[in-house]
Amino acid sequence: MTSERPGDPAGRPVERPSDAAPPTDATPSADDAEAVARLLGRRPQGAFAVVVRHGDGSPLVIRNAPLLDDGTPMPTRYWLVGEPERSRVGRLESEGGVDRAETEVDAGELAAAHARYAAERDAALPPGHGGPRPSGGVGGTRTGVKCLHAHYAWFLAGGDDPVGRWVHDRIDPVADVGSEA
Repeated sequence: MTSERPGDPAGRPVERPSDAAPPTDATPSADDAEAVARLLGRRPQGAFAVVVRHGDGSPLVIRNAPLLDDGTPMPTRYWLVGEPERSRVGRLESEGGVDRAETEVDAGELAAAHARYAAERDAALPPGHGGPRPSGGVGGTRTGVKCLHAHYAWFLAGGDDPVGRWVHDRIDPVADVGSEA
C-alpha cells in the first residue's frame, strides 16, 4: 500500500507543507538549539530551522542552511533528528533498505527528486555567493540512494521524494507529527 501523506497509526493525516513555499530559516529558540544538540550528540555547525515537530513540540526534522558557519558546503538540506523515527529508519537501512529502495523506486523519479532537492538548496545560497557550493541531490549524492534518513526527512518536510515515500510505507508511522511551516 502506498501512502500519499504520512499519518499516525490511527490513519490520521499529518500536516505537510507540500504546497507552501518553504519558510525562511530563522534563528532557533534556545530550547530548540539545545534539543537539536542533544538529539545530534553535538552542536550544529550551521544555521538551521526546525521544520517538522512531534505533537509534543520536540524537533523531528531540521532544515539546514546550504553553508556551515565556516563557509563549508552543507549538502544535506533536511535532517531527520527525531526519535524514534531516526532509529526506525536506521533499522531499515541495516536490513538492506538502501539497496532495496534503489531497486524498487523508479530511477527517473529518483533523479527528478535529486534535481528538485538540489535546486531548492542552491536557491538558498546567499546572493552572489562565489565560494564552494554544495553538490548533489538528497544527502549530497548525484544518483541512487545514499541515506534513507535524508530522503525521509525531506518527505516529512513536504518534499516530493519517492524514496522518502518508500521509507514511510515501510516503517511504523509515529503518532502526532506536525509541520512547522
